[in-house]
Amino acid sequence: MATVTEPTASADRPVLQRLSTLDRFLPVWILLAMAVGLGLGAAIPSINDGLDKLRIGTVSLPIALGLLLMMYPVLAKVRYGDVARDRSPETAKMLGASLVLNWVVGPAVMFALAWIFLADQPEFRTGLIIVGLARCIAMVLIWSDLSCADRESTALLVAINSVFQIVAYSVLGWFYLTALPDLLGLDSQGFSIGIWEVARTVLIFLGIPLVAGALTRYIGVRRMGEEAYETRFLPKIGPFALYGLLFTIVMLFAIQGDAITSEPLDVVRIALPLLVYFAVMFSAGLAAGRLIGATYARTASLAFTAAGNNFELAIAVAIGVFGATSGQALAGVVGPLIEVPVLVGLVYVALWIRRRWYPAEEAAARRGDPPAPRADPRPV
Repeated sequence: MATVTEPTASADRPVLQRLSTLDRFLPVWILLAMAVGLGLGAAIPSINDGLDKLRIGTVSLPIALGLLLMMYPVLAKVRYGDVARDRSPETAKMLGASLVLNWVVGPAVMFALAWIFLADQPEFRTGLIIVGLARCIAMVLIWSDLSCADRESTALLVAINSVFQIVAYSVLGWFYLTALPDLLGLDSQGFSIGIWEVARTVLIFLGIPLVAGALTRYIGVRRMGEEAYETRFLPKIGPFALYGLLFTIVMLFAIQGDAITSEPLDVVRIALPLLVYFAVMFSAGLAAGRLIGATYARTASLAFTAAGNNFELAIAVAIGVFGATSGQALAGVVGPLIEVPVLVGLVYVALWIRRRWYPAEEAAARRGDPPAPRADPRPV
């Protein structure tokens, strides 16, 4: 999800205190943005007509600006060079487990939950599937720090997911939204989507900020050094991801006000499968870490990378393909409202698991010992 601030306080401090103010109250900001959007829509009923005049395809230019603003700071933080830096056998196992969890298990779990919970709501169901395909590349860095996970491993997984989303998102979108329902004989109520519709949106709303973010990182690190880039530049641009998200939510709720206020239980119906999804994927990540014999730190990186989602991209795809007034867009917006408090809770679960399942690592951390060296590192 959204912001890219770095929690740096001691691991002994309570989790919520170690979040930045922006991140700690993110659900509050989202709720306020929803309320402002609903109020704006009620006060200016013609707002949708106004946005129609500034539209390219199904996306209004103001909303497109908000979507691009969300994505750019996130992608400026990704350490793209980490993809090829560590070739140890342990890292290979972790990468293999992460790729299976993120690009096989995660989308399949969300597809199943969407059809189980929302079989009669094709728009919301589609929106959830779109969310399930967007793997986390932002907020997971914060959950990683809060849970005392392996920061370098998390950064590596984030970089891998960034690359895979460019390559795989549109193909998987067509597969789960059109091909698989047809193959299973599911009644999609006449709904189908072409691969190019998703690919075009991904290229715009992920490709543009990805190029901008990668160039920013390359130029910034060369000019000011990596430490200054990480500690001085990124915190300055990080909050703009949240500003873009909140602006987009205000616009969406202003447009969708009537549909939301007339059917408030729709938000609850969207939230339920998301809650189940987070629990299932986090548990799968923990199990995968135990199965490959990873340390707690790397297991936590696996679990949080598997459980989180890139709601910025999901919202962008939903709006780009289906429009801002669609149920698919609403499903994407509900996502971050649910994700933040749930994953804060899972940080506490992870720290409890470290005490119970990994007592040696817990004791070493409390003594302040450095992490054990990894086996057979062969940097490029």
